[in-house]
Amino acid sequence: MKKILIVDDEPNIVMSLEYTFKKKNFEVFIARDGQEALDILKNKLPDIIILDVMMPMVDGYSTLEQIKKDKRLDNCKVVFLSAKNKEKDIEKGISLGANLYITKPFSVKKLVEKVHELLN
Repeated sequence: MKKILIVDDEPNIVMSLEYTFKKKNFEVFIARDGQEALDILKNKLPDIIILDVMMPMVDGYSTLEQIKKDKRLDNCKVVFLSAKNKEKDIEKGISLGANLYITKPFSVKKLVEKVHELLN
């Protein structure tokens, strides 16, 4: 069973993605900010992380920088899911090591397709 960590401070997004990925037979972990995500990653090794950029405590960019320092997570894919849609925001996300950058609003169906593509 594939494992996914969803990191977003928007409850509606978290609930809809959690529901969708559980239906697709993923084990789902939830974090509401970057610090909570980093705490979860101490004990869990997901196959993929969906990461918001603008969050309280630790933002998505800083969270990804920490993830990239953890050798145990070298094979973990990261998808930014953000309302920050300027070219420089997207370039920053990719340059930090994200596999994909999807802007909000987004299609859940397309996101699921992209996740499957990254994992196969």
